[in-house]
This record gives sequence, C-alpha cells and structure tokens, in this order.
Amino acid sequence: MDLLERAQEFEDRKMSNMSTSDRVEASREAKELILSINEIYKETKDASLMDVMKRLTVKKKKIEKRLNGVPLV
Repeated sequence: MDLLERAQEFEDRKMSNMSTSDRVEASREAKELILSINEIYKETKDASLMDVMKRLTVKKKKIEKRLNGVPLV
C-alpha cells in the first residue's frame, strides 16, 4: 500500500528546524493521510490502520501545538 508507506515516511521525518509554512504544510499532509487511511479503515476495520492513524494524530497535534504557540492569559 502506497498510503501506508507515505504515512511511515511522514512519521520518520524530522520535525525540528521547520519554518511556519513547513509546519502548516506538514499539518495538512498529516490530515490528508489520516482521512485517507480512515476511509480504508471504515471498510476493513483493521486495527493496525487505527494504530497508524493514532500515531499520525499525535504527531499532527504536536505540530499544531507549535503553530498555535502559547496562549495569552
């Protein structure tokens, strides 16, 4: 599956020293991968696909946390 290979490559990619536009792009790529895998998961109910989606979601949240910055209180 090409989709799982792309997901693995995304997970292995270094996220340090990224510009803001790189972070936005990575966040969108993660979202696209998660939604694509979810479509396959709906049909197959394969637990390994759910694990991949969870790992991608964790990485996506870290990227978005860095994008949004520290909230002002």
